Amino acid sequence: MKYIPNTAEDRANILKTLGKSNFSELLGDIPGNIVLKENIDIPAPVGEIDVERSLEGLSERNSHNHQILSFAGAGSYDHYIPAHIDSITSRSEFLTAYTPYQPEISQGTLQSIYEYQSIICELTGLDVANASMYDGSSALAEAVIMAARIKKGNKVVVAGTVNPLYCRVIETYVQGLGIEVVYVKTDNGVLDLDHLKSLISDDVIAAVFQYPNFFGNIEDAKELSELVKSKGAVLIFSVDPISLGILESPAKFGADIITGEGQSAGIPVSFGGPYLGFFACRREHMRQIPGRIVGATVDSAGHRGYVLTLQTREQHIRREKATSNICSNQALMALASTIYFVSLGKEGLREVALQCLSKSHYAANELCKNSEIELLNDMPFFKEFAVRLPVQGKVVIDRMSLAGILPGVHLELLGDEYANVLLVAVTEKRNKNEISSLVSGLNKVLKQVL
Repeated sequence: MKYIPNTAEDRANILKTLGKSNFSELLGDIPGNIVLKENIDIPAPVGEIDVERSLEGLSERNSHNHQILSFAGAGSYDHYIPAHIDSITSRSEFLTAYTPYQPEISQGTLQSIYEYQSIICELTGLDVANASMYDGSSALAEAVIMAARIKKGNKVVVAGTVNPLYCRVIETYVQGLGIEVVYVKTDNGVLDLDHLKSLISDDVIAAVFQYPNFFGNIEDAKELSELVKSKGAVLIFSVDPISLGILESPAKFGADIITGEGQSAGIPVSFGGPYLGFFACRREHMRQIPGRIVGATVDSAGHRGYVLTLQTREQHIRREKATSNICSNQALMALASTIYFVSLGKEGLREVALQCLSKSHYAANELCKNSEIELLNDMPFFKEFAVRLPVQGKVVIDRMSLAGILPGVHLELLGDEYANVLLVAVTEKRNKNEISSLVSGLNKVLKQVL
C-alpha cells in the first residue's frame, strides 16, 4: 500500500485547480532558505528479516531495568509489578487502542474506568476523578488551565520544587492564554516560604505544589494550603500515589485539584511512556474538569449500567466551551493501575509505601557514612532523596553505569548549583545487598576520581 494514495493524475488535477504548474510552485510561500534542496538520504528497501535484525541491534544498545540495578527516579519509578497485571491487561477484551465512545458496546471498559475513578477518589480524598489524562505532567498543566476557568486572573504561582519537566509542560500549555507563570524560589530543594508569601496575592489564580516534591521532600502541606487559601487561589497538588499509602492526602488540607503520575502503580518504566495521568477535584468544580467521566446508572429494567456521563470535549460541545482538547484517555494504563490497587488493597499499598520509606532512609544513612557525601537538606523525605557529592553527578552516573548500576539522576538541568547533586530513588524492589552495591560502587568511584 502506497503511503500517499494520490495518483499522478490526481496530483496534476490538484495543481491545476490551485492554479499551480508544479509542486515547487505550490510551496512558493515557504522561504527558500528552509526548503530542502537535495533528496532525503533514505536507505534502499531491505527485507523484513534484515529490518528486524537491525532494530534488535539498536535495542540491544539499551540497558533495561532487568539488566541494570536502577536507583533512578525523578518522576518514573522502578516498582514491582505483579505478573497477573500483564496477564489481565493483555486479554483481547482490553488490549485495544480503541477509545470507548459507544457505551452500549463497551460496558466492560466503562466499568473498569468507573472502578479506576472510584479508586482515585478514595486515594486522593476528593469527590470526582476523570477517566485519566496522558501523563502526570499533562494532568498538572490541565489543572492550571482548569483553575483559570474557576477563578479569573492571569497569574499562577508554581513552587520551584515541582518537577522541572512538569513546569515546561505547564508553560507550553498556557502559552497564548495570557497566563503568567511565576516560580517560588528554592534553596537546596527547600521552598522559600517568605518568597511564596510575597507572591500570593488576590490576583493569583492558583498555586501549584508537588507532594512529595521533586527532591523527595515532604513539605508542610497544611502551611502551604493556609497561605494559598487566605487569598482565594485554587490549590493544586501533584502527588505520588504510592506515598498516599502512608501520608495524608493534600485534600485534607484544602487542595481543590490533585493530579499525579500513575506509572508507579502497575506500569513499567519506559522511555516516553505510555504513562497515566490521574486527575481529581472537588465536586463544585466538576463541570470544569477536562476529559471525560464515566458514571453508573440503571436502565429501564433496573439493570446496572455505565455511561460516559460528562464529556466536555470539543468533539461533543462547541469548541469555545470545551474544557480541554484531549481526545482520549489512557484506558489500558488506567486498567493496569486499577488492578494494581485492587490487588494490593489498603494494607498492601501501605506496606509498599513503608518499604519505600524505610529502604530509602537506610540507603541515605549508608551513603552519608562517607564524609564526602551529604544530604541536600534536612527535610523529611519519602522514597527519594538528593545528595551533594564532591564531583559532578554525571561523572558518577557514567562510571557506575559501566558496572551495571544506575545510581540516580543528576540534577544539572536545574542549574550549575545542582551539578554535583544526585537524586536517588529507592523503591520496595531494592534489597539490602543492592543498596550495599550502590554504596560501595559510589564510594569506589569517588576514590578513583578524587
